[in-house]
Amino acid sequence: MALRAARTLLRASAPRIANGAARGLAPAPLWRTQPAMAAVAGTRSYISVVKYTRDDVLEKLDAYRAEVFSTNWADYLNLVYNGPFWECEFEKLTGIVQPYLHEPEVGQKWAEVQELMDVLYQCEDVRDHLNELAELCTRASGFMGTGWAAEEKVDNMDAHAALCAEAYEAILVKHPKFKPKIEQTIGHGLAVLRQKHKFKWGTMHRYFF
Repeated sequence: MALRAARTLLRASAPRIANGAARGLAPAPLWRTQPAMAAVAGTRSYISVVKYTRDDVLEKLDAYRAEVFSTNWADYLNLVYNGPFWECEFEKLTGIVQPYLHEPEVGQKWAEVQELMDVLYQCEDVRDHLNELAELCTRASGFMGTGWAAEEKVDNMDAHAALCAEAYEAILVKHPKFKPKIEQTIGHGLAVLRQKHKFKWGTMHRYFF
């Protein structure tokens, strides 16, 4: 009797095997038996962000403006190589500057950076058009200016030159602080085109025309 009671107590204290496992079936997956734990494991419990102080933002704005302003805007290959990196950095600055835009110093520097990029894009567009016009003039003169294998001339070259000169004057009036960069791009571009096609604009005397 004592031995039978001991066996009964031992069986009662041993862990019970699931009915499916007793029949030789595989145990149920963990994600089915514990749905709450799976839901918690599939979500993020917090979000981390990079924080910049006011001095960090000012330093980044100054460095960005100095790098873009000191670059030769007339070198189209330089702009092609560096332009995507500048745009990516400008997008980052747009985000990190937001908490400090209410401060006059930060707001002023950010406005200068925005104006800088606006002027860069305008000058780049006009200079690219001037380069294309000059290239068409060169091709219209034939191989090495001999007239052999010459392509068609641009019939309305005067209208194109006048529009570029008007854009040059308008940008100078709107952004006088960026006159050196405007001269470096559009001003020199007009001078190059003037060597291939005769036209007039306001500051042509600066290039002895």
